Amino acid sequence: MADPDVRGAYERHVNPTFSKLLGLLGYGRVWVKGEGTRLYDDAGKSYVDFLAGFGATNLGHNHPGLHRAIADALSASPVHVCHTGPTPHEAALGERLSRSAGAPFEIAMVSSSGAEAVEAAIKVARAATRRTGTLYCKGGFHGLSLGTLSIMGAPRLRGPFEPLLGNTAAVPFGDVAALREALASKKFAAFVVEPIQAEAGVILPPPGYFAAARELCSKFGTQLVFDEVQTGVGRTGTLYSFQHDGITPDVLVLAKALGGGIVPVGATLCSRELHQRAYGSLDRFDSHGSTFAGNALACAAAIATLDIVEREQLAERAARMGTLLVDSLRARLDGHPLVRGIRGRGLLIGVELGTAATGALRSVAARLTELAPSVGRLSPPPFVGQWISVRLLEAGVVCQPTAHEWDVLKVEPPLTISEAEIATFVDTLGTILDGYRSAAAILKDVGVRMASRGVKGWAW
Repeated sequence: MADPDVRGAYERHVNPTFSKLLGLLGYGRVWVKGEGTRLYDDAGKSYVDFLAGFGATNLGHNHPGLHRAIADALSASPVHVCHTGPTPHEAALGERLSRSAGAPFEIAMVSSSGAEAVEAAIKVARAATRRTGTLYCKGGFHGLSLGTLSIMGAPRLRGPFEPLLGNTAAVPFGDVAALREALASKKFAAFVVEPIQAEAGVILPPPGYFAAARELCSKFGTQLVFDEVQTGVGRTGTLYSFQHDGITPDVLVLAKALGGGIVPVGATLCSRELHQRAYGSLDRFDSHGSTFAGNALACAAAIATLDIVEREQLAERAARMGTLLVDSLRARLDGHPLVRGIRGRGLLIGVELGTAATGALRSVAARLTELAPSVGRLSPPPFVGQWISVRLLEAGVVCQPTAHEWDVLKVEPPLTISEAEIATFVDTLGTILDGYRSAAAILKDVGVRMASRGVKGWAW
């Protein structure tokens, strides 16, 4: 039973609709502790984390080495906010990021979130090229600020806030011909793209796509921006995902795991030449920044995170464990009528669920939503992925569908996950899916659950 004081305060003062939604199927928990690969609720129950804060806790929760680095930084009484000159921590982080990413990334613009870091990439590209257009991919997810919503690949999320930033256009992910046609207009300052479309269902690019994108961006004068907010810092089996693709973008965007899952920090890396073109004059040197960008605590956390990933070889571990996880999932779920595909790279894996009865799922889900008007419209309506995530939670596993495709489970544990925990996850998911050989079986259980929750007023 969730702590009523926490639940009530959250519902009254933070996000009332989300709180009600958590009660819809029985997903509500109050999370009070994180340690390694484990989360704990206020009832003392332990859960193995296969979500990792949407990729923020690559080190696991509360890594002791990161705690020590943060404590050491604070004990020195550093200057946290000062924009009248350089501070040691920000200078050290800039150097460390440059060394980790290699040439040509000599300049690091530090920020406090992934959306900020993406907007910094758009700004530097526009300022350097003197163009105003931004190209992005359908299905992309780059943040929820007004600027990043302008290159959001999900109409549901961007629609309520339009009109957004002008001169943006979308192309299908992986379509070289469409990319060539768009870039040939020479109106785009930046092509902003994820190496893997995590929230669109863990979609990998076709072979050769990014090599072609690199060539086309260079040919038509557009800056190639890799949004590695979710794929970076070891997640996909290399420190940065662009290293797997064998090409180098003009701008590299990082956040989430860069702060070790403890301190918010983002970074936008580019070449000295690009930064000079954008901000190298006396009337432009201060055209980008924010109050808490480069604060000592965030910088110390980011440096320590990069050191831990390197020292513990977590990128290499992600590659090894990811192969084990994909192979194990495929072996356990082979032939299951609800499993459409398993794909991924490193420890960013998608398990696509669904049946030919998806249309029926949509219509019935819409009807179920009508039974819970206080929760508001649920969109998109399919319940397969969400229901399986509820069942996993009840079995002691935290996992969620992707943001755009609710029937794709995004399997994204900390990079410290063990072989035993992988085996437990695969067996747990397999056992749950063994009980559902058709959409009808899921719909029956969802209906029964929603009816019982409705009697309780959707309370946790």
